[in-house]
Amino acid sequence: MSDQQYSFFESVVKSFDKAAKFTRWEKGLLEQIKACNAVYQMRFPIKRDDGSIEVIEAYRVQHSQHKTPCKGGIRFSDEVNQDEVMALASLMTYKCAIVNVPFGGGKGGIKINPRKYSEFELQKITRRYTAELIRKNFIGPGTDVPAPDYGTGEREMAWIVDTYESMKPGEIDGLACVTGKPVTQGGVRGRKEATGLGVFFGVREVCNMPDVMARIGLPVGVQGKRVVVQGLGNVGYHSAKFFRENGSKVVAIAEYEGAIFSEDGLNEDEVFHHRKKTGSILNFPGATNLAKSGDALELACDILIPAALENVINKDNAANVKAKIIGEAANGPLTPEADEILIKNGTLVIPDMYLNAGGVTVSYFEWLKNLSHVRYGRMEKRFTENQNKGLLSALETLTGKSVNAKERTYIEHGPSEVDLVHSGLEETMIEATHEIMNCWKANPAIPDMRTAAYVVAIDKVGTAYAELGIFP
Repeated sequence: MSDQQYSFFESVVKSFDKAAKFTRWEKGLLEQIKACNAVYQMRFPIKRDDGSIEVIEAYRVQHSQHKTPCKGGIRFSDEVNQDEVMALASLMTYKCAIVNVPFGGGKGGIKINPRKYSEFELQKITRRYTAELIRKNFIGPGTDVPAPDYGTGEREMAWIVDTYESMKPGEIDGLACVTGKPVTQGGVRGRKEATGLGVFFGVREVCNMPDVMARIGLPVGVQGKRVVVQGLGNVGYHSAKFFRENGSKVVAIAEYEGAIFSEDGLNEDEVFHHRKKTGSILNFPGATNLAKSGDALELACDILIPAALENVINKDNAANVKAKIIGEAANGPLTPEADEILIKNGTLVIPDMYLNAGGVTVSYFEWLKNLSHVRYGRMEKRFTENQNKGLLSALETLTGKSVNAKERTYIEHGPSEVDLVHSGLEETMIEATHEIMNCWKANPAIPDMRTAAYVVAIDKVGTAYAELGIFP
């Protein structure tokens, strides 16, 4: 079977089966972990602005309830189908397990191209979809908590929470029925950049491991490394931003209309505004245009960040990939065949199933904030600042020296919500990276980091099922 014939869900199952033989669980339990527990396929009518009636196709999949609630985004795309939603829901289960977020996996999708609908029509679709989920108990703070995904954002999440609270009046934790909301509607600061920042933290941690870097022939650290980013959406933009700000050189950026290259490095914000102004990233001042978007994937670089579509690296182009490290910021950018080719070539692939977990990690923080009904930092920020001021004053009195204004601001600073969110995300990604690497080192027969990540996930989900006593 060629990689073009694999469905997305089959690719996930193939990776799961590859890892399952390195675990201690018997076949029946592995089958339960792998299976999607509940698939809700729905059709509902909406009236378009021109008065016509259209029947909308939509899905919500709950892959696993070994932990509750289930968690996963809702995407609006005319490519949405049941197979894709099942695959993404199963990846959410494994992703949450790896980063120690206590959720089962879920995912939703509405089969529409949002660009072809007015804002009023999109609002009607979103609210009707939410009402259908409520009717079947497929949404709720302790049941299933959606989030944004491809084609959706804060606006749609605000419509969902408003619909939920209007249909469930008096539910004190109603805000926690969905994450990725605007801050004014119970959202958390730091959510927008969370996935891109998580990608950076994960890759940086791998790059800080001397034995791993020695094996692939690169110096330790991200400083000076040449990075190629495919995709200038939210994840690609922020990935490029954090790499650049931490001393890496983003030499190429690709979008669907083409790609640009500059040996001197690109500033993602300048490229973003150039695209906004001209409608394309091409012809960016000081950069060279590449004929095809996919050409960027084959450029000589240290780190490649595919942050756009599925299956962009496959059996046809994997052998041409020259990057030493591939950080999967998108969901499923490599096919199983591409994995095999890259393993033989010694390329280190940092897998999507944990690397892009920044979004769900910060969604978890938002969910906790909604349940606790208090903003992060509200209780301790001023106390910490007053304490730091007192300590600094005492040290200056004892030493007879004073610090400059910049140092004073840094030392006295008490953590704001965004500081705490970023700190929590950094800790999560560092811990998960070491868990995966330790698993890989403990079993040299494991062929790659993706398989090691699946082993970690399967062991955690299996342990949860076993401790529930479902499988004595």
